[in-house]
Amino acid sequence: MATFIDVHPVNPQPRAIQKIAGILRDGGLIAYPTDSCFALGAQLGNKDGLDRIRAIRHLDEKHHFTLICKDFAQLGQFVQVDNAIFRAIKAATPGKYTFILPATREVPRRLLHPKKKTVGVRIPDHKIVSALLAEMGEPLLSSTLILPGEEEPLSQAWEIKEALDHQVDAVIEGGEVLPEPTTVIDFSSGVAEIVRRGAGDTSLFE
Repeated sequence: MATFIDVHPVNPQPRAIQKIAGILRDGGLIAYPTDSCFALGAQLGNKDGLDRIRAIRHLDEKHHFTLICKDFAQLGQFVQVDNAIFRAIKAATPGKYTFILPATREVPRRLLHPKKKTVGVRIPDHKIVSALLAEMGEPLLSSTLILPGEEEPLSQAWEIKEALDHQVDAVIEGGEVLPEPTTVIDFSSGVAEIVRRGAGDTSLFE
């Protein structure tokens, strides 16, 4: 059964954050809130966690996984960003956007798009996620929590625990969550291509 962890949305309790980080470091898979919707998260090098996310969401090898990053310094370790793209992304972060960019060698090969060698990156504007990333000291491997056959992501912690009680190790309750995934912008060709229109304002990239 999944552990249900209640975390204050504005002032996350350090003990709760440490407990979540411990679950991740022990190879666990969590369902956690972000500034757009719930997501599934695992430690960066956790192959089993990656496989479990694929199984829950029925994902193929072409799916772009996302690295949830604490800040721009961390993001820059994992993707290649030129000056023009840097300015565009900087203007929109932290926020409800996922950016697809060429990966650096820091990213495990199994996370990359098999042909493009790209990966998604994102810097959320969310207190709980920021506290967890600071505790972990590395990005979180992540994917939007949309179940197979559904068009909208789950947005209530209790319904996620009910649906995935034996498939995840922890469900994080952290206040109200929007039932809308991020806007996805693909910068891998050097120009902005809007792949998914979601919670983030697309006018910045049109």
